[in-house]
Amino acid sequence: MDAAPRPRRRMRADARRNYERLLAEARDAFAEHGADFSLEEIARRAGVANGTLYGHFPNRRALLEALMGDRMRALAATGAESLAAPPFDGLAAWARAAMAHAATYRGLGATMMEAVQDETSELHAACKAVLAAGDALVARARASGDVRPDVTAEDVYALVSASAWAGEQSSPAQADRLLAFGLAGFRSPPP
Repeated sequence: MDAAPRPRRRMRADARRNYERLLAEARDAFAEHGADFSLEEIARRAGVANGTLYGHFPNRRALLEALMGDRMRALAATGAESLAAPPFDGLAAWARAAMAHAATYRGLGATMMEAVQDETSELHAACKAVLAAGDALVARARASGDVRPDVTAEDVYALVSASAWAGEQSSPAQADRLLAFGLAGFRSPPP
């Protein structure tokens, strides 16, 4: 029989300040340098010891979950809301939101795809929820005939990742163009 999960103890004020400083420094460092920025440098910038960082966040994924978990859950909810739109429009709106999310930090897309495969990852459940939302939107658009019958959810994820990467390499405008071209290519040909 599984024991009930233990409630988290309330943090002391100094521990809470350290936690918040670490999150703020990580947010800034990841935005400037990408999701693979040195965790030790984040601790240094926050003015705490490495042990303090790892006490709060045992690994990079735990830190990313603290930073991105709510945003990923919101992206999954956006997918559910997009089911109310016409099939292709809903898929396109969700793909744009997913690309914007993936472009938050350079290299985030690769970290998310690793987390999908690793059930022990702190990001696993949030990533699976995002993928499930995309799967439902693709299946609906395929069933309606709005996209070609050979389009898969993996095709959409690849397009989103490639578009986010293009934005990292050139500009957000280029990322938007690439996504628009790819989505247009997914459309079913007119009868």
